Amino acid sequence: EKRAVTKIGKDGYPDSIYINAAKIFQGLRAEKSSGKILLRYGDTSESPTVAFKDEQSRRVSYELAFKTLKYQDLLEEMLVDSKVYPCYSIPDELTSLLVVMLYDLQDRKFQNRKIFAEEELVAEVQEIGDYLYSYETKLAAALARCRIKHDALSIEYFVPETILKQEQRTSALPICFWINTFKISLEDVIRDLEMKGFTKVESVSDFDHYTYAVDQHCQDVLVFPSSLKEELLNLDLFADCKLLLQ
Repeated sequence: EKRAVTKIGKDGYPDSIYINAAKIFQGLRAEKSSGKILLRYGDTSESPTVAFKDEQSRRVSYELAFKTLKYQDLLEEMLVDSKVYPCYSIPDELTSLLVVMLYDLQDRKFQNRKIFAEEELVAEVQEIGDYLYSYETKLAAALARCRIKHDALSIEYFVPETILKQEQRTSALPICFWINTFKISLEDVIRDLEMKGFTKVESVSDFDHYTYAVDQHCQDVLVFPSSLKEELLNLDLFADCKLLLQ
């Protein structure tokens, strides 16, 4: 029986994803000099423990954390400008969760998120979600003011130059998947991909969208164009851990 990957993100995330993304963001966020500190993030002396339900949960948590990291300056400015921060009912230890959930809220155009079936609700996530929703009009106005102030057509303007260059380099690189030979053979993977419209080519120089190549030095590694990443991660081959993202 094949298991489909649950598509999440456009309607929000399960509470556990926000918690994990906040812990990751807390460890990665940019430390600022005393004169530029807008938000207090609590004690960061110890690395937080992060527990993931499965591989997809891990991937989505890291993606949300890194997206928040890209826009840290903008999100902090929005919170202060809208008077949403400081909030004395929210301890400093939850500031990272506040920032992560704000990124997701603006990414969803300030629309309500759905509650996922069989989701285990987390009190802190529910509290901060309700708090942000109560200020959604002020937060949207703060975002508009930030964009006007910086003459920005979109929030992409606020991505630091160093991160923008890294993303441009990364987007040009092909992506690799290991074949989990404990579960499936190379021949069966090729058969499955061909049924889904993929065409095998000899090398990456022959890539043309729905194409892939077998690594020349390692026969259980497949290489794909980077533009196909999201589609590949939603294949049942990936959901069933028959293909593993390198």
